[in-house]
Amino acid sequence: MSSVILQAPEPAAAEEGDSYANLPQPSTREHRLSVVVPMFDEAGNAAALVESVQSALADYPWPWELIVADDGSTDGTGLALDACARRIGPHVRVLHLARRFRQTAAMQAGIDAARGDVIATMDGDLQNDPADIPKLVARLLRDDLDLVAGWRRERKDSFLLRRVPSQLANRLIRRVSGLQFQDLGCSLKVFRADVLRQVRLHGEMHRFIPAWLATVTSPSRMAEEPVRHHERFSGQSKYGLGRTVRVLLDLLAMTFFLRFGSRPGHFFGGIGLLMLAVSSVMLGYLAVLKIMGQSIGNRPMLSLGFFLAVGGIQLLTSGVLAEILVRVYFDGGQAKPYHLRGHAAPAPDEAWHV
Repeated sequence: MSSVILQAPEPAAAEEGDSYANLPQPSTREHRLSVVVPMFDEAGNAAALVESVQSALADYPWPWELIVADDGSTDGTGLALDACARRIGPHVRVLHLARRFRQTAAMQAGIDAARGDVIATMDGDLQNDPADIPKLVARLLRDDLDLVAGWRRERKDSFLLRRVPSQLANRLIRRVSGLQFQDLGCSLKVFRADVLRQVRLHGEMHRFIPAWLATVTSPSRMAEEPVRHHERFSGQSKYGLGRTVRVLLDLLAMTFFLRFGSRPGHFFGGIGLLMLAVSSVMLGYLAVLKIMGQSIGNRPMLSLGFFLAVGGIQLLTSGVLAEILVRVYFDGGQAKPYHLRGHAAPAPDEAWHV
């Protein structure tokens, strides 16, 4: 395990503006920081990830904790994380999901377990640099923001397989969501915990957290900050061209929920009323012809008008059912998109790095 740690990229030297002088001083409101990292089959990076976070935040002036959510790994990632947690201290907490629920659910599990006033998220492949976390937190608190997202200006990924699809996806997302973020795909972000907890992450929503967050806070309270990006030194990437299809489907779902999530009856009902209006014109025209003595039984317009009427009624009733489901959803809010293996005992109050 020690050899793995030696291969880990060392946190880059602090650049101008990255020093702890930018952190909130004692005159600023105190806070506690929770760092959330979802991991899946990253045994080669597990120890290095924990060590790099520990090194980057060793002198952090406020209490902090590291929460790593093992997303049902089968390569020994969970065992490696447990060993690191025992060796380093109780401020490193490991959550073991019962099976693979994918990155969004693992991230939500970590957010649910986080106790800090500020929550930072990052990938577990060591391409994000934990040394950038203090800079993002400082910007969040100094400018009184709800989200500061990392911007990988100089990505160390494959140009054709990773960077080109990401650029196209970011451009499309900016057009659809109206958020002028340059790098929505960067997992290194910091949030105010009370704002982030107003959004529940499901499916593949981790890609669009700023857009979902815009449903509970103003886009003017979000910002981007340039961060470092490293090449992957161990393990295999979980992303590929197949992700592009999922991004497009998720983008379609996001567009629907952002515009009609709290009023789905308007979406289904609007289309249903349009279909009924067209059907009424068609059937009314045919009724006039029938009264005038013409035969309408073999006209395709009769079948089209009939099916439009049936479809319009179905969409109207679907809108009513969707409105009922939305109210049940907002009244409940207790369902979780993941299950933990065993029972995660609450962390003691002293389980912070100070």
